[in-house]
Amino acid sequence: MAADRYLEPHQARERAPTLMEDLLGDSIERAFGEGVQTLPELVAYLNRSGPSGENGEAWTEDSFQALMARLGY
Repeated sequence: MAADRYLEPHQARERAPTLMEDLLGDSIERAFGEGVQTLPELVAYLNRSGPSGENGEAWTEDSFQALMARLGY
C-alpha cells in the first residue's frame, strides 16, 4: 500500500490551533488521565490547573461548552 494513501491526522482542520487551544487540549488530556469524567470535574480541574478561560476568567460549565461549540466539538 502506498504511503500517500494514509490520512493526515489533522486533514480536516481549517487552521492550526492557537496557543490557548493547544494548552487547553493538553490540560484536558491530563485531566482525563487523572480520572476526571464529568463536566463539573473538568471545569474544576481547569480552574485549578489552567489555562484560564477566555479573557482570563474562571471556567464555568457554560463557558467551556460555548468554547467547545465554537471550536466545532
